[in-house]
Amino acid sequence: MEFKDYYKIMGLARDATQDEVRRAYRQLARKYHPDVSKAPDAEARFKELGEAYAVLKDLEKRAAYDQLGSSWKAGQDFRPPPGAGGGFEFSSGGRDGGGAGDYSDFFEAIFGQHGDGGHHSRAGHHARGQDHHARVQIDLEDAYTGATRSITLQTPEVDVHGQIHVRKHTLSVAIPRGIRAGQHIRLAGQGMPGMGQGTAGDLYLEIEFRPHPLYRVEQRDVYFDLRIAPWEAALGTSVEVPTPSGAVELKIPAGAAAGRRLRLKGRGIPGSTPGDFYAVLQIVVPPADTESARVFYNGMAAQFKSFDPRSMPGA
Repeated sequence: MEFKDYYKIMGLARDATQDEVRRAYRQLARKYHPDVSKAPDAEARFKELGEAYAVLKDLEKRAAYDQLGSSWKAGQDFRPPPGAGGGFEFSSGGRDGGGAGDYSDFFEAIFGQHGDGGHHSRAGHHARGQDHHARVQIDLEDAYTGATRSITLQTPEVDVHGQIHVRKHTLSVAIPRGIRAGQHIRLAGQGMPGMGQGTAGDLYLEIEFRPHPLYRVEQRDVYFDLRIAPWEAALGTSVEVPTPSGAVELKIPAGAAAGRRLRLKGRGIPGSTPGDFYAVLQIVVPPADTESARVFYNGMAAQFKSFDPRSMPGA
């Protein structure tokens, strides 16, 4: 996707104060408002400006955006790093920009739907505090067993000079067994304090799994690339397969093809209907890096000279 330089869009330096952000938006919004501007790209510029303002006016979103670093240029191909936007507490909804419509894929990749659907405080002397939202990463294994983990969150604050600084605080969080990516853990009373005698808001932690060196996750199903030798695929065998809940002996049928998925029912993420575990076969060919190996492969070519893999279905 395309990187969005929100500071460039608004003509601001990265150390601009929040007052400077607001003034820049008011000036540019008047300039590019579709009802006023005659520029052919006014509507697109106004929409882009609204998205930039939605990020830079919001302390939490701006701090999360700044964490991406300053080396990116507008229009560069951008892939969000794992956990982008994670660990920041968000109190406002993801769609509070200056009149913009749908936001870009870049915005969604960084901020997702943080804050959408939250309960906000009402005017009055006694009002409930705002709910806060944060994305956090956990290990896949924690979803199999449940765990209690210390999770550090970041809350941006503005100093007397108008500059943003990040304050970190750590919470002890119970991770329930069977939780999936995208689900939320509610921490009652850990959001914004209430006004007067109003109760505090809640903190909602949206769960993501850290990238795993062995597994991929889709809903409750877990996938593992199982590497096997050509003779194991041709003749069949039994191999030990690591799963997050322990090693399992898996039978490889004779004639197994690369890409075939072998299912271990119920070995995915636990739940009332547990997910499945899939071993995806990857056939690894030994290198022909010695004279004896080349002789062997030449003999195989002679033995199977009528075999044409490109004539097989799906080739």
